[in-house]
Amino acid sequence: MSRKPELKGRAARLARLFPARGRQAGRTPFVLLVVLLLGGGLIGLLVLNSALSEGAFQMDDLQKDTKNLTDEEQALQRDIDSYSAPDALQRRAHELGMVPGGDPAFLNPDGTVKGVPSAAPAEQSSLQDEPVSVLPP
Repeated sequence: MSRKPELKGRAARLARLFPARGRQAGRTPFVLLVVLLLGGGLIGLLVLNSALSEGAFQMDDLQKDTKNLTDEEQALQRDIDSYSAPDALQRRAHELGMVPGGDPAFLNPDGTVKGVPSAAPAEQSSLQDEPVSVLPP
């Protein structure tokens, strides 16, 4: 039979501030609250981590798409540059039967002509390759 020792003085006053040991049921809601808060925090971190990793995968896919489109744009720009090069334009114009122009003449704002125009020279090689048809007058 255990007997509680009697407390006197200051110890008795301090003992009255602490609750008796018979009140264990008061801790249960607090423990449940702490467990629920910790569990909710862990679930929240899991959801946040999943959302961040999904965003990282999407960003990686978009960066790959951007790189592919940039490569395609550069290839198309190289094609444009090769078609607009002076020698390529000259070759294509020659294939179409065009010849270099003669001396140009310019019109001044007052309507006078500056320079003497000349006709474009006919290339002999292009005339020999093409058949000539003569229409009756």
